[in-house]
Amino acid sequence: MAKVKHEAAWYPLESGETVLDGLLRQGVNVPHACKAGACQSCLMRAVEGTVPPAAQVGLKDTLQARNYFLACACRLPDGAVLEVAGARELRIPARIVALESLSPDVLSVRLETEGPLSYRAGQYVTVVREDGLARSYSLASLPRERTLELHVRLIPGGAMSGWLARDVRPGERVEVQGPAGDCFYVPGQPEAPLLLAGTGTGLAPLYGIVRDALEAGHTGPIHLFHGAREPGGLYLVERLREWAAWHPNLHYQPTVLAGGGGDVREGALEALVLATVPKRPTGWRAYLCGNAEGVLSLRKKLFLAGFSLKDIHADAFLPSTSPAGRVAGAA
Repeated sequence: MAKVKHEAAWYPLESGETVLDGLLRQGVNVPHACKAGACQSCLMRAVEGTVPPAAQVGLKDTLQARNYFLACACRLPDGAVLEVAGARELRIPARIVALESLSPDVLSVRLETEGPLSYRAGQYVTVVREDGLARSYSLASLPRERTLELHVRLIPGGAMSGWLARDVRPGERVEVQGPAGDCFYVPGQPEAPLLLAGTGTGLAPLYGIVRDALEAGHTGPIHLFHGAREPGGLYLVERLREWAAWHPNLHYQPTVLAGGGGDVREGALEALVLATVPKRPTGWRAYLCGNAEGVLSLRKKLFLAGFSLKDIHADAFLPSTSPAGRVAGAA
């Protein structure tokens, strides 16, 4: 049996159990969200002992060198012992300065951090509440701006989103951890065609990427697809239409599964995106964000259509889980 030491107490782990699940099972409050190694909310640091390499996959080299690991991916061999600490030193104090409804189920949250945060538009950060509740959100803002902008989907019964929508007022304090993710615009090749596709609040990182590209003087065509089930699920539509009118190289296409009309196309987002791709998409770059199943499916089909994998940047949104392990949605 493996065991973990956390804050001077030892906790036994069941065979094959992750460090995160073992600590949660025994009542230890560890910030976490997706429990799949994607959001990095459960970062911990090994003080003593050896961390399995699989628990550091996807982390920056600088984090690996400091013995940080993903608790949700850390399974210790029987007999192993590991002393761990939290990732508090990686967090920056922040306060919520503005809340704005973008649609009936999307809330814009603006944060002001106490210290500098180096990030790229389209990356994501983890917001940690005082009680340890953590959720990851993509950045729609630009680094030059004073505040961070997040787009939060309001989920019925959602712990974080419900708190933000009901209880929070400007001035509320939280902590921010990150950034993480490689779904962002890279300057250079300003003539390259860009393909951006997302569903729901997958628009948030794409919104930031489009702004970043336009401000960098990108001259190649930028195809932005945003999908929802019905028109009420779309947001920032008028603003994006205005941008497309101001920038001839920006082509904005809102799409819905039902209820389309005017410039809102009706049909599956994936089919509409693939219809835009030429037979030989040499030099194209793609950015895919939103529902995990849709992102992974479109990534595969773009690769089969001729995209290089290195030119497909994907950020699949995974649902958060409750302490009992029930899928609770990205809440």
